[in-house]
Amino acid sequence: MLIANPKATASSLRARHLLVRAFADDLDLEIADTGHRGHATQLARRAVDEGHDVVIALGGDGTVNETVNGLLAYGPDVKGPALAVLPCGSTNVFARALGIPNEPIGATRLALDALRAGRYRSVGLGLADNRYFTFCAGMGLDAEVIRAVETYRLAGKRSDPALYGRAIVRQFFSGTDRRRPALTLERPGLASVEDLFMVLVGNTSPWTYLGRRPVNPTPRAHFNTGLDLFGVRSLALRPVLLTAARMLLPRTNPIHGADLVNVHDATEVTVRSSRPIAFQLDGDYLGERESVTFRSAPRAIRVVI
Repeated sequence: MLIANPKATASSLRARHLLVRAFADDLDLEIADTGHRGHATQLARRAVDEGHDVVIALGGDGTVNETVNGLLAYGPDVKGPALAVLPCGSTNVFARALGIPNEPIGATRLALDALRAGRYRSVGLGLADNRYFTFCAGMGLDAEVIRAVETYRLAGKRSDPALYGRAIVRQFFSGTDRRRPALTLERPGLASVEDLFMVLVGNTSPWTYLGRRPVNPTPRAHFNTGLDLFGVRSLALRPVLLTAARMLLPRTNPIHGADLVNVHDATEVTVRSSRPIAFQLDGDYLGERESVTFRSAPRAIRVVI
């Protein structure tokens, strides 16, 4: 099953036609167009119920996230279809972390080769309460920025690094509460960490991209380990600018500082908030939460690669 957005870009439509033509003789391909948010999850779950071998997600990270959650609707212990990814979003973090070309035509050619050869890789995921994520989650400022960007996009703005940059500046200086930290980090058997303004949870590295430049608050995060976490205790301008600059530098070690918190290879963490606070998953804003438990899900899904 090929899950695709009917409002796809020209390049992703070319990838779709290429895939159909290339496998016309040896693949029984069903094309399923999404019609609304959450539809990819429903379609992927139907693919599980109907016994499909592979589900191909043609879209951005949001489409991939929805597809993954549909494939794992019955849990990771139930063997369902493998996942193939043809990226055509604005960032495509999951695909790029797997080494898939950051455009749908090249990704399609490699996917065809991998499907013919039967090449698969088992990939670990994160689980935020009852929803899986492929590369990142966040509570606080980063989720507020994503909420603002989604509002701009609904108003017709194009999603690009400049839009995110404007949203970050506006949210930091006039939107987020920089005086009252709301978040507390809890880990089984360890003391709580209080007074956090923002928490980022990573399942792989980098966290995201600013254009072509990787943004890397959790450089040791990897699909084969547990979850990594990066927390911020201060939103004072100078330390925030310094931390942001260090995130943009090539690095293999976490960023340390008196107002920073790092957790590596965690099986489970819970983040609680003293008030409803913005929450995002794989770059999609999911509303406000007062508590989220994040768990590692090792080798949760098979990916064609």
